[in-house]
Order: sequence, then C-alpha cells, then structure tokens
Amino acid sequence: MNGAESLVQSLLAAGIDTCFANPGTSEMHFVSALDRHPGMRCVLGLFEGVVTGAADGYGRMMDKPAVTLLHCGPGLTNGMANLHNARRANTPVLNLIGDQADSIVALDPPLTADTTALARTLSVWTRRSNDPARVAADAMEGVRASMEGPGVASLILPSDAAWTEGGQIAPYLPPAAPTGPTGLAVDRAAAMLRNGKKTVLLLSNRALREAPLGIAGRIAHKTGARLMTLSQIPRLQAGQGRQPIERIPYNVDLSIKALAGVEQIIQIGAREPVNFFAYPDKPNVPMQDGCECLMVTRPDQDHLMALDAIAQAVGAHDAAPRPQRPDYGTLSGTPTPELLGAVINQTLPENAIIVDESVSYGRALLPSFWTAAPHDYLHLNGGSIGLGIPMATGAAVACPDRRVVALQADGSALYTVQGLWTQAREGLNVTTIILSNRRYAILQGEMTAVGANLGPAAQELFNLDRPATDWQALAKGFGIPATQATDIETLVDQINRANATPGPSLIELMI
Repeated sequence: MNGAESLVQSLLAAGIDTCFANPGTSEMHFVSALDRHPGMRCVLGLFEGVVTGAADGYGRMMDKPAVTLLHCGPGLTNGMANLHNARRANTPVLNLIGDQADSIVALDPPLTADTTALARTLSVWTRRSNDPARVAADAMEGVRASMEGPGVASLILPSDAAWTEGGQIAPYLPPAAPTGPTGLAVDRAAAMLRNGKKTVLLLSNRALREAPLGIAGRIAHKTGARLMTLSQIPRLQAGQGRQPIERIPYNVDLSIKALAGVEQIIQIGAREPVNFFAYPDKPNVPMQDGCECLMVTRPDQDHLMALDAIAQAVGAHDAAPRPQRPDYGTLSGTPTPELLGAVINQTLPENAIIVDESVSYGRALLPSFWTAAPHDYLHLNGGSIGLGIPMATGAAVACPDRRVVALQADGSALYTVQGLWTQAREGLNVTTIILSNRRYAILQGEMTAVGANLGPAAQELFNLDRPATDWQALAKGFGIPATQATDIETLVDQINRANATPGPSLIELMI
C-alpha cells in the first residue's frame, strides 16, 4: 500500500471517521484511498474556513478530532482564522495538509510555501511526514497530541509520501489520562475560600460540563464565592437542572465593574482574565490591583478531580439552588435582545445545541438560557468572526440526532456563508437565525471604547446596507429554505416550524 492508504486505514482503526475537506492536487492520493478503504465520512466545504470551523464544532461536541483536508500552504492560510478559534477553545483537531512533493520543492513551484512554519503558529504538534512508512505512525502521534493538548495538531503530507509504496498501518496511541491538581494547589484554594476575602471561582474548558459545574455550585453555595467564567466559552452544558454561571462581560468597562472588589480568583481550567484589547487610559486586566490569582488546573488537567477535592476540603455537600423558569407569557413586539432570549428559552428543543456568534446583540442572552431545556452552548472563542455557520455545521455532523440553533450576526455570517451549502448538501438539522442589523455594530462600539471619532468615513466601513444582503435569496441559492421575521410573534412561529422540520432552515430577524 502507499502512504495515503496506510493513513486512511490507521485513522479508521483509531475511530477517526470524519473528514472535513477542501482538497487539491496534492491530496488526490488521500482522496483515492478513501474509495478503496470506505468508512470515512467526508464533508466538503467550499472554503477552508468552513472546513476548519466545522472541525472545531465537531471536536467540541465529540471530544475527539475530525480530520481537516487542506491544500498546501495557501489552503491552510485560508482556514487559519477558524483554526485560531479552535486553538483558543482547546479543541482537538487533526489537520492533514497536502504539500508539494519533495522532488519539486527546490524548484519553487507557485503553490510552494513554508507550510510547516505556518502550521506551527497555531498547533500544539506539527510534523512534516516525508517517509511513506512513517505517515500513519506520525498521524497517530498527531491524534494523541490533539487529545492530550487538547488542541490543533498538524500533519503536513508531501504528495510523493502519499503516492509512494511502503505505507505501514500504525496502531492507535491512547492519550494519557489528564493529571489532577497538586495537593498544595487544593490546600491553597481551600484556604482562600475560608479566609473571608471576596473570591471568584473561575471555570473554563471541560470544567463547564454538567458534573464539574454542579460541584463548583456546591463550593460557591457553601463558601459564598462567586462562580464565573470568561467571556469566551468553548462548550457549556446549560439549561434546566444545571448550575448557572456568571460570565465576565466582553466590554472593558463592564468587566472592570463585574470584578470590582474581587480580591482572589481561583482558576479551574481557566486562564487569568485579560481584556480583549488595550484601551487608552484603561487597565489591561479587569481585576483590581493586588488581586491574587491561583491556577489549580490548566486546560489539559482533570477539573472534576480538582473541584471534588476542593469541595471535600471545604465541606461543600449541599447543592446550590437552581433558578426557576420565568413565566414569559405570550411573547410579542419589536425584537430586543431580552425578547430574543425569551424566545430561545421557550422554543429550544430538549438536548439542542446553541451555537452563538450573535456578537454585540447577544451579550446578555446567556442568563435566559439557564432555564431553557437542557442543551450545550458553543461560543466564539478566539475572537475571529466567521465561525458560527461552520461551527454549527460541524456540531450537527457530530450530533445528527440533535437540533442545532445558530444565533448568527449578519456581518460575520458573510465571512463563511458557504457553510450553508454544506448544511444543505448534508441535510443537517440546523436552524440559523440571522440577526440582521446591516452593520458591524461591534466596531461602532469599539470606536467609542478606544476614544476614536466616528465620522462619515468610519460609518462607510461599518454599514452593510448599501446594498443590503438579501438573506432569503442567498440562503435559497445555497439550497436552504428561508424566511424573514420583523416581530417576535412571527419569529416564534418560524423557529418552531424550522425546529420541527428535518434539515436546515434560515430565518432573518430584522433587529
């Protein structure tokens, strides 16, 4: 067998059976091997940003990597924005990047790039596999690295290593079990929770799953600590019966206000809070001077073990009370963020997945979701917009029996709108709600935050109304049924109809 065949067979034996792809000439032998060794689900994306964003959504839901199939350095760079988001979300992804054959690289053909250097900027593991006998073994190391990281692993495969005979099947390499916290870190955390200072228990990554969240709620209930997460959320298990958690706001002034008076932060799978940008005459972090931060577990460690040990140390045995579902009554009127949150609360199916790239309009939506039906919540992590449609696509591939509800700002949707075609082609159960204000509202807010003047030239760069995007026509052109809502009553009806209909739908909500 050749290198590509050994790679496909080894991936399938390791349980890696999904590939999001946008192939080119250098990947043809891998594509050919897929026919000879069936079992890999191949999902075509019309742009590499769709491919990598879908792999992010898939990896967040499956806790294992999908393969991305990318074409040389330029294909990788087209997909790098959403690989950046995956890196920031600690999502397991295995990039398979075809490249120029070693025999032609020295001649510098047009697609030649320093693909390995590009991949290293966002990968926890990178390797160029030149030997067909080593291709599969290298891939297995990449799979393990992506799960142990967790994060993006990148295997660069020159085309001659793919087509040359001598490929050898390699065994799956199980990832090492995540390590627990040190006893010293647990003892320090317990002491901080007892010392009477204003304390935040800050959670992220897999600490936001239902079981660790429940234990964290017990600790907060016992000690009076505030339970918080960062503004960017990789995957949160939310809804009725689950522990709510407060989010540090994105806005710099609001984040400073939220952490005012906090003297201690205990980090479980979370980095120290930092503002998204630097702003004139404002601090770079939202905490007050002198706030002590303690890292108990890194993103790759066992957060459940850490929280359980802390709970035992402080005697936290009683569950925290859960919020009751409000009686919203009949929802009606002009759309507002508060009404949209209430609509999602009322219409969300059991065990759905919310993908949130609502950007500025949706910053206050999360509290509404705590009393919705139990669901998973995925959010934009690295700040590179254009993730929502691809991430919803990947989540729907990972969980075909669950409804995905994508809350999508209109400006960022246009970055990777090609993902709608993939949703239609695959028949994915995605309800996309386009929040259509026909402008980059977040940038208007950032102009004010950095102290710059918002004049006519700036407005021209932020407005999207000349011409306005015809979302219904655009969606239908990609093969997706679409409607428009201008009031809440219509929106409720359209969401219920979309959620009850197999396959993808799009609703443009005028806001």
